Amino acid sequence: MSEAFVVSARKYRPDTWETVVGQKSITRTLQNAIATQQIAQAYLFCGPRGVGKTTCARIFAKAVNDGFIEDGADLSFNVFELDAASNNGVEDIRGIVDTVRIPPQVGKYKIYIIDEVHMLSSGAFNAFLKTLEEPPAHAIFILATTEKHKIIPTILSRCQIFDFNRIRVADMTEHLADIAGKEGVTFEPEALHVIAEKADGAMRDALSIFDQVVAFCGRNLTYDLVIENLNVLDYDYYFQLTDLAFKEDIPESLLLFNTILNKGFDAHHFVSGWGGHLRRLLVSKDPATIALLEVSENVGQKYVEQAALMDLRFLIEAMDLVNECDIHYRASKHQRLLVELTIMKICSIQSNRKEGEKKK
Repeated sequence: MSEAFVVSARKYRPDTWETVVGQKSITRTLQNAIATQQIAQAYLFCGPRGVGKTTCARIFAKAVNDGFIEDGADLSFNVFELDAASNNGVEDIRGIVDTVRIPPQVGKYKIYIIDEVHMLSSGAFNAFLKTLEEPPAHAIFILATTEKHKIIPTILSRCQIFDFNRIRVADMTEHLADIAGKEGVTFEPEALHVIAEKADGAMRDALSIFDQVVAFCGRNLTYDLVIENLNVLDYDYYFQLTDLAFKEDIPESLLLFNTILNKGFDAHHFVSGWGGHLRRLLVSKDPATIALLEVSENVGQKYVEQAALMDLRFLIEAMDLVNECDIHYRASKHQRLLVELTIMKICSIQSNRKEGEKKK
């Protein structure tokens, strides 16, 4: 009988500081705090979903007792987790308050991890406040939240606050490549970049998408199959459209936009993607800003080559027009017409500039 499938987000969840992705400054600070025994009574881990807050809390809970326990001792009695999203009442917090005074059975510290702490009711916050203000020496509280602004200032003032960043596309792609190697999955670098971009900075989302595309593509992830499965518009369409706009070819530009719509893509999604494409071209104009280009090496070279053909003024004016279209899209009663007008205006940028120079 084959082994039960375990999703990658669980199978490859970090269990050591070295395996945490994209949060080096935070993990280094926590490691130093443990090494020097400068351990605070309360921590607040905040940031977007899927960036490692609860994972780091669990690793910290394990590491903080290292050296104070015998090998093989059970630490499960030292770590208590509460999901405040579903346990947000006064009684739930009172359970912590009643047990926090009891020293740990093994080790030096008892660690309380409260996830989604912003979901606690006002009564629960008040019940928790006194314990957080004067906890026993053996208690450490780690609060995790995606919405720091919802936590009352009296709680914030008693915590060391760590802001977790969205994970960079490059870091996420490298991690996905490592997992693909362990799973025996071959891939094109552009395919993993698409997954990383789609995840929007959340590693958990990236791993879920990875499982999805492996189920669709099999053991060979190609760029074409991944964008088909994730319904992502191919880079090439934006390269083609930008070339046509720079050449002032309005008919072909409108026909290409129609082709994109016929493939089932939303016009607003197209506008947003074109804005991102123009922004990448802009940062590709200067070697100093090319580091802001978060794409694979092959695609990055295409951006550099296309950017070299276009002047800075054209790109800035085109970005401004696309941005204006994006702002007015939802309120427009003729959304397709709005996008087509934007395309025609961008195709006319150079002609309008030449006419303006003649009038001078």
